[in-house]
This record gives sequence, structure tokens and C-alpha cells, in this order.
Amino acid sequence: MLIGGTALLLGGGGLAAYATTALAGNNTPGTMSGHQQHTASAITISCPDVGERLRTVPRSAQLSVSKGLSSLDKQVHDAYHKMMGGSGADVLNPLKAQRQKTIKMMVTAIAKNTKRPSYLLKMSGCTTKPVDEGAGAGGSDSTKSVQDGWYQGQNQTQGADQNQDQNQNQDQQGQDQQGQDQQGQQGQDGGQQGQAGGPSPDDFVDINNVQPNADAPPFAAPQGGNASTGTFTTECGRNEDGHFNSDNVIVTPGVSNGAHHTHDYVGNKATDAFSDDNKLAASDTTCDNGDQSTHYWPVLRKLDGNAEQKPGAAQDANVGTTLTPATVTLTFRGSQVGQVEAMPRFMKIITGDAKAFTNGTKNANASWSCTGFEDRQLKDKYPLCPQGSQVVRTFAFQNCWNGQDIDSGNHRDHVTFSDQNGACPQGFKAIPQLVQRITYDVPQGQSFAVDSFPEQLHKPVTDHGDFINVMPDQLMSKAVDCINGGRNCT
Repeated sequence: MLIGGTALLLGGGGLAAYATTALAGNNTPGTMSGHQQHTASAITISCPDVGERLRTVPRSAQLSVSKGLSSLDKQVHDAYHKMMGGSGADVLNPLKAQRQKTIKMMVTAIAKNTKRPSYLLKMSGCTTKPVDEGAGAGGSDSTKSVQDGWYQGQNQTQGADQNQDQNQNQDQQGQDQQGQDQQGQQGQDGGQQGQAGGPSPDDFVDINNVQPNADAPPFAAPQGGNASTGTFTTECGRNEDGHFNSDNVIVTPGVSNGAHHTHDYVGNKATDAFSDDNKLAASDTTCDNGDQSTHYWPVLRKLDGNAEQKPGAAQDANVGTTLTPATVTLTFRGSQVGQVEAMPRFMKIITGDAKAFTNGTKNANASWSCTGFEDRQLKDKYPLCPQGSQVVRTFAFQNCWNGQDIDSGNHRDHVTFSDQNGACPQGFKAIPQLVQRITYDVPQGQSFAVDSFPEQLHKPVTDHGDFINVMPDQLMSKAVDCINGGRNCT
């Protein structure tokens, strides 16, 4: 089905992505192999991330906030879908009105039991964003040196609300006019130009052309005189049981399809949107040591056109056959500067940012490589691996904890990364650092992509991992003793 020069797969009320496109200003196909064509003139929708700005969410407001966050994602999905239709109709003003209503509902729910977060009300307006700008678009970042903390952990400043407000609360009328101007141009050009769903050929790079940029693989234990050099590895399989859903129990608990993309799970067998701590603690596990922790990440798909008509898949613009990992390795390692302390049971941590293409790379933590080449790490490119080499995704989680909270309003403020030297910020203490490493056998070529929100265009920089610690206390104590004692345990 061709609309305005863009091929769309429609099914189940959602946009099924990985479409072909036309060059801006004419309908001459772009030069590109296979099923995709690409041009830098494509645009997507960029909205302020309300979830990132949440600070305190009372228990009484949790379900309302979860429903609101899921609704905001669906609203952007629908607006992006409409924009891709190529009619040139205004989508930004209706989207702003929808978001105003949803955000107001969330603010009202939160304000019943804590200070009213009025600053969220200023986050309803969205803009259009050129696809060839921003996170994941630049080639130079892909080969940036990573020894300065990309995998050991970035010292990401938390808070700074006032400055963020100033950046986000620009003159909204100006933003809306900019978006309308871009949409008008889009309509004159005969529809949305550029890729309709991604990924782009520019999102891939031959690993042989990447210079080594990591002194040690991102899963290696820290070394040095004061380091806690041990490791603890938990074996939980590679999801042979087929535990998939499009929920996100950390960000949108109590809401089905809250992730709007499909997650791959190992560990706790009960994990879905409705899993509370009691349910997780009572569940069986795929881990062979009794570890009931939950580990999940977006699935990787083979771009073969397989369109499963269900939430999280084709109905949310994720098309292709789900790839089962070849291996999954879950390792906890120590601190560069001293011993680690046990993390509390039911602590929740997310790493990376599913919206990093439009949000920017502040919270991005993607790591892509190939087996045999893991001294070459990519954060905004998919690796093209030589024959016999597997694609590798690695998530090195935050390794500093505030010592009080097992979660926070935006699911980030209670944990952070150590600095370049391995030291935690003031008020934080070192905890075992989880490293999730997943490998895949993929077909040769530009043949795979990670699940994403439609407007994120399946960019590799949006990759992310999630973890809920449900280790029994005795097992966590064993892990800490092994790490601090310099032993490698399972």
C-alpha cells in the first residue's frame, strides 16, 4: 500500500514499520540494497519525556501515572502514524491537546498525596525532528573511547530541575509553528520523506571498520589495588520457554502493553505488568541457583517481514521474526575503588533509554559489538559482524545506590553510575554492578533491529535493559562475599 511515496504495512490498527521511501522533492527511489531505501530528509515526532521528569509518585497515584504514560506513548504512536500518511494535516496541535489532558490527569492524581508537579503541565507540546540529526545519527560517536566511563558508568547528573525546565519550556507557540511549517513542507513534497519505520542503512557499520575503543570488554571485572575483583554469575537460560510480553512492570505497572514493544525475559517466570513484590517472591525461576530476579530487554527481530498482529509486535510497529539469543550471561562485578554492599531485595533498575533518539543521549547506555571484536563497542550503530561472529548486546547497569530507596519516580534517581575513577557520588554507595550480555546468530547484512517505539525508528541507541533484584538475601550475601573476596562464583 503506497501513500504519499511511502510504503506502509497496516494491520491491527498499528503501523507496521520497515517501509520503503522516496527521496524528498521527487519519487526517485533512493540507492539502497534490499527492502529499504533511505534519505536524510525524513522527520519524526519528538515530545518531552514526562516519565523522565517524574520525581515522587505516591502509591495511590501509581496506576493513574502508569496509564497516563502508556497513553502518552500511544498518542505519539497514532500521531506518527497519521503523519506518515502524507496528507500534510496538522498532527502536532491535536497531539498537544491530547497530551495536555493526559498530563493534567497524572498531575491531579499525584497532587492528592504530595506536592503538585505543575512543571509537568508545560510538557505537552511536541515538535517534528529531522531524522538525520541528534542521537544515533552521527558516525563519530560510535567509535568514541569508552574507557572514560561509558560502560563502567557515566556520572550522570540527577535532578537539575530548574535548568531542565528552562530547556523544555521554550515558547510553545514557536515550537508548534515550526512543526506546522515542517508538516506543510512535508505535504507539498507528497508525503513523509525518508524511512517510515527504520532502521536506516546508516544505522549499521562493519565492525572491521571500527577502531578499538575499549581497554577491556564491558563485562570484565575491575582491576587494581583497591578494587573488588570478584564476580558472581547467575545462569538463567536464554528464554527457551518463550516468556514474552509487551508490558513494563517497572515503568508502567498495572497496564497491559505498557511498553508498546516486546520484551524478552529470563529469571522470574511470573513477570508481567501485574507482578507485585509478593508475586515475584512466590514465583518459580529459570535461574539454576534459586535466583528469582527479573531480567528483561527488547527483543531483537530478523527483518523478514513477518508481521505478528498483536500488541508489542506489528500493532506497535515492530515487524519481523523474534530472534532467540544464542547465549545470555548475567554477571555481577565489583567496584574499582573498594568493596560493594548488598543491594536490597526488590530494587528496580533500568539502564539505557528507549527514547534516546528523540531525548538525546543523557541516559543512553547501549552497547553493540561482535564476538571476537569486543574491544570495539558501538553505542549508536548496529554492528555488521563477519561470518562466524555473533552480534553482542551488553548492558552495564548503574553501580551506585542512594542507600535508601528501591525505586524512584523516574526509576533513575535512586541509582547512578560511578565516575571515571570508580567513585560513587556523595550520598551514594557501591553495589554489585549487573552486566547483561546477550549474543545472537543473525543473517548476514542489514537484517535485524531492536524493538522500539515507532517514532524512535528502531535506532540502536534506544536499546535498554531492565532488572528487578529478587535474589534471596542469602544468595545476595554470597554474591557480595565472592565479589569482595576476589573470587569468581556461580
